[in-house]
Amino acid sequence: MGKQLTEMLKGTLEGIVLALLSARPAYGYEITAWLRERGFSDIAEGTVYALLIRVEKKGLVDVERVPSEKGPPRKVYSVNAEGREYLEEFWRTWSFLAERLEQLRPGGECS
Repeated sequence: MGKQLTEMLKGTLEGIVLALLSARPAYGYEITAWLRERGFSDIAEGTVYALLIRVEKKGLVDVERVPSEKGPPRKVYSVNAEGREYLEEFWRTWSFLAERLEQLRPGGECS
């Protein structure tokens, strides 16, 4: 899958991370671990941190600094109202695209 998967993930990773955060707040390393547990093993920690900066700048998440037993406070991210709206739109768009792609697949409606 390699390069194609990487390119497709670029367009969907924000939605994937917001979906994870909609379940419960988390910090960067935790999010990376959840992604890896769910089969996204090639996602680098740096990619997740850059994405978190973007969604924070877009106003899609709230950030709370929580003391850490080791080192500086952790930034814990949670989806806010704007993030939930974005996520709802993401799922609508995903459903639309998935339905159209399935129609194009051999054996689908368009075959």
